[in-house]
Amino acid sequence: MATPVESRPNRASLVLSTLILVAAVANLNLAVANVALPDIGRAFDASQTSLNLIAVGFSVGLAASVLYLGAVGDRYGRKTMLVLGMTLSVPASLLAGFAPNEYVLFAARVIGGLSAGMAYPTTLALITALWAGAGRTKAIALWSAIGGGLSALGPLVAGALLEWFFWGSVFLVTIPLAVIALVMTAVFVPSHVNESSAPVDHFGGTVSVILVGALVLGINFLPVDGMETIALSALAVALVAGIAFVLRQMRARDPLYDLHVAGRRIFWVAAVAGIVVFGTLMGVLYISQQYLQNVLAYSTLAAGSAALPAAIVMVLVAPQSAKLVEARGARFTLLCGYLAILVGLGVALTLWDENADYWVIALGFMFLGAGVGLAGTPASHSLTGSVPVSRAGMASGTADLQRDLGGAIVQSILGALLTAGYAASLTKTIEATPQASQVSEQTQSELEKSFAGAVTIAERYPQYGQQIIAAARSAFLDGDGRAYSAAIGIVLIGATLVFFAFPRRDAERELLARYEREDRTAEGALPQG
Repeated sequence: MATPVESRPNRASLVLSTLILVAAVANLNLAVANVALPDIGRAFDASQTSLNLIAVGFSVGLAASVLYLGAVGDRYGRKTMLVLGMTLSVPASLLAGFAPNEYVLFAARVIGGLSAGMAYPTTLALITALWAGAGRTKAIALWSAIGGGLSALGPLVAGALLEWFFWGSVFLVTIPLAVIALVMTAVFVPSHVNESSAPVDHFGGTVSVILVGALVLGINFLPVDGMETIALSALAVALVAGIAFVLRQMRARDPLYDLHVAGRRIFWVAAVAGIVVFGTLMGVLYISQQYLQNVLAYSTLAAGSAALPAAIVMVLVAPQSAKLVEARGARFTLLCGYLAILVGLGVALTLWDENADYWVIALGFMFLGAGVGLAGTPASHSLTGSVPVSRAGMASGTADLQRDLGGAIVQSILGALLTAGYAASLTKTIEATPQASQVSEQTQSELEKSFAGAVTIAERYPQYGQQIIAAARSAFLDGDGRAYSAAIGIVLIGATLVFFAFPRRDAERELLARYEREDRTAEGALPQG
């Protein structure tokens, strides 16, 4: 197979810096909420389910919109979508920062996700369109590493802010970055690069939004007492929307999501592999921040700083990942990443307890960061390398879904298991106490609602305060044990899929060359005009 010819845009460093900064706004917005969740829970007396929804709200808006808005960018202008996305992120961040209750905050997070849906998929689409050859691999490695690093660095930024400012400050911090990114986009990013002239499948786009939104809400509500009907209804809507979306894409003349391309082995295996990798990262960051503050009593700054080893290792490992992809192939690199993630999860499951020293916390984060740094590049590179440039928006949208849909689904699953495990453990503890008959139904409901609810009850009854907090910490550990066990199972399934279904290096290169020939033949057969 001939080595791909390298190409890059004018002022390549400035263009890439701009695209990474745009992605940074989305990645930071995605990550900052986790550290603030205990403060938000106390401020609004929010249930664990409400906190779960606030945590995934940004991911829901982003995951629901990336396919649709990626296609809109391919058709009507990627630079325009960057500008619109950065512009909308400012009022969305302001609304989140000054939200009067958890419902407005959730809505603001979803709107913020929609703004990111306009801009974030466009960044990778432009890298795919503007770079070729090994230069594209390196650009994607930087994009992936810095994005993943910021996801891990976000808690540190949020923790520092919460030491001196109110909880809403974590949502305001990205506003200056969005303004700078907006100006740099206007100055440095090319206006039209390999964009499609095909009409956008607006119906399919609308169905895809309903599909993702209903799926994530259904997963979150499923473990909540009294919400089973709503949860099952949402999941039924997601199932119907999923069937409708597939049928629409099979019949549409210009589908939003080309199922022929999506059926390519390199594409769909890489897509699933990335969902597992990035979903696990977001899920662990979500649970670990609550563990550090609730169980180990870390301050917000200390809790945010605790994840810093993941960000550092991720950024250091990613360039080596790009070299490994070129030398050994995507399959080998993905499996190395999965192995490191499994070790990190094993550390979290077995060693992150009530008496864990920081070195144990750092060790788990370091392995997690190494795994994501290794696996992130091949997961994204395999997507963009297996589609025609005219479908760059579809590939970048799928790469974004790896992070956002993967994050929303895995985080929702782990959050649901945490909620169910916490409530079940606390119920058993209450039933086993001699004072069980004296605990009112309202008090028990408040205790089981969330860790913040237990803190409120402990403050109300100081004579039982230590016992209540100890029971809540033990219940939290029971819940997060279930979550980490599930995460290990998810990663093992992903590793098995990659091992058996993803081609080895030489076969991968042959397949990519065949895809390229097919795409050139198809483009040559299109009517001109």
